[in-house]
Amino acid sequence: MKKKIVTIGGGTGQYTLLRGLKNYDVEIMALVSMMDDGGNTGQLRDEFGVLPAGDLRRCLIALSDESSILRELFEYRFGDDCVGNRIIAALQNIAGNEKYIQEISRILRIKGKVLPITINETTLYAETNKGRILEGQTQVSYSAQQDEKIARIWLSPRAFIFNQAAESLREADLIVISPGDLYGSILSSLIVEGFKEAISETKAKIIYVCNLVTKQGTNNFKVSDFVREIELYLGRKLDYIVCNTKKPSSEIVDKYIWENSSFVEIDSEDARIIKSDLLLEQKSDGRTIARHDIEKVSRIIMELI
Repeated sequence: MKKKIVTIGGGTGQYTLLRGLKNYDVEIMALVSMMDDGGNTGQLRDEFGVLPAGDLRRCLIALSDESSILRELFEYRFGDDCVGNRIIAALQNIAGNEKYIQEISRILRIKGKVLPITINETTLYAETNKGRILEGQTQVSYSAQQDEKIARIWLSPRAFIFNQAAESLREADLIVISPGDLYGSILSSLIVEGFKEAISETKAKIIYVCNLVTKQGTNNFKVSDFVREIELYLGRKLDYIVCNTKKPSSEIVDKYIWENSSFVEIDSEDARIIKSDLLLEQKSDGRTIARHDIEKVSRIIMELI
């Protein structure tokens, strides 16, 4: 019987991780944050009242056949308008909240399953240590000022874990928390009601692939800070933390400093930390960006299953 790996997250981090894991003979289930309200996704939420499509679309594309023309169709854009997001919104209205992802998965012939963490319409809120209230995933992710930290987050109205997502957590052999937006994508998934109960019933090991760089809300965070926040909302200890040790070039360090970001430092000798050179510096749209070497990350994960 194939081992079951569940990933938790949203955005580029989970997309990248899934592209690596799908090359192994395992059963993959991606649990995706439903808090995204930015860009084309936010426009569709406001216009049609549908659940956010952007992070779901990325995960579906990651697990699809990379040579498929349908994959290209789901990524195609007319300016800021994403065709894939429109198709997902349409299928949601046709098939309903519980079945539309099954239909898209069948169309794209994905390897594994993609599931929303919740099918309830909800909004993410945060309060900073300065007492400011941030409303919506975009504000929570990008509006904390240089001297601010996120003190707490919550959802309103109440959101409950999707029953299939809870079942996948209970049956998993390995749960991987993806790198990504700590408060907007990761912790926002952990606070849906029923999540902690499902985690308490699993025998799976839980791994966190630590972020490479900080951003608003996590300014000056080190590895121990990310781990502390995740364990606080997770309600239990992580089994392993996968961290990068490769030193970035001065060019990319300067680029992230200009964006008020910095590379995450390992500040602990915790025995659970797995250290490796995991940094790739890639060119994208004429600029250099930091990404995980997903082949190396995937190999580490497979060794832990």
